[in-house]
Amino acid sequence: MGLIAGFAVVTRYRLAGGEALDLSPSLHWPEPHVVVEPRPEDGPVLVLVEYLIQAERSHDFADAMHALRGERLRDGAMRWGLFNDPADPQRYVEAFLVASWVEHLRQHERVTSADRQAQEVARAFHVAGTPPMVSHLIHREW
Repeated sequence: MGLIAGFAVVTRYRLAGGEALDLSPSLHWPEPHVVVEPRPEDGPVLVLVEYLIQAERSHDFADAMHALRGERLRDGAMRWGLFNDPADPQRYVEAFLVASWVEHLRQHERVTSADRQAQEVARAFHVAGTPPMVSHLIHREW
């Protein structure tokens, strides 16, 4: 009975919010620069993105990064964090952990145009003359 009532409600009322999002692939992430090609199963992979942010804009930057958190987790990250360097208060490091190298490469394919817009908002706070530095670190068993 509840299933029938639920179906009646779903057909009458639609969830709002996704109509304006451009979910087409943006393919704007460049291929990671590597000297030695990792195996697809290598991982987990720690991705670090370093930003330089003016101190007076740090709260607005953190708000913009919160939108990226959801994107990273939705696209396959297992963990996400934003870190600030007490030795250099302008330095922020976004860190997210992905299960494997191949899963991170898939993230490059899944980034949408809506994701790109959220990334551009966050990167607009970056004050260095070069783009934020991106590093890929792969866990190694010794």
